[in-house]
Amino acid sequence: MTPYEQLLHLAFTAPNDVKYYLTPNALQAYDLLRKAPPAQLPFRFEQVRLGLAMGLLKLVSELGDHDESRQVLDVLHRALNEARSPEDIDRIIGREARLFDRLYENLYVNEEGEELLNLFGRTLDADAPELLEEVAQEGADLARTLDFSADEDE
Repeated sequence: MTPYEQLLHLAFTAPNDVKYYLTPNALQAYDLLRKAPPAQLPFRFEQVRLGLAMGLLKLVSELGDHDESRQVLDVLHRALNEARSPEDIDRIIGREARLFDRLYENLYVNEEGEELLNLFGRTLDADAPELLEEVAQEGADLARTLDFSADEDE
């Protein structure tokens, strides 16, 4: 299992989340990128970026019960499953730009949350598959160490 797939499976564990978020588009994105002909590479790259960003934001939302990250997660999910080109992705995300602007408002995160948000930022900045793979591996490693019960104890 690739680091990308590991991260998705670590982030989306509840049965309803698995059914809703782990669509064939999400699960197959990395393999489709690796097999894509040159003309499809930009779109397949963006699909992997969306899947990776979804996984990271799901972890952020679980750590801090953060509604804004759930809203952005849903926009990313919609873009991943509806878009047929990079332009479609831009259009879908562009319509909801205000949600991305609000993502960091009123956001309290601990050190783990900051690490996840840093990885999310690196996902958005990545310009090569190798960089996304590196973020996916770091995200999967971090996801294995997260303690979601700390918030419940308070």
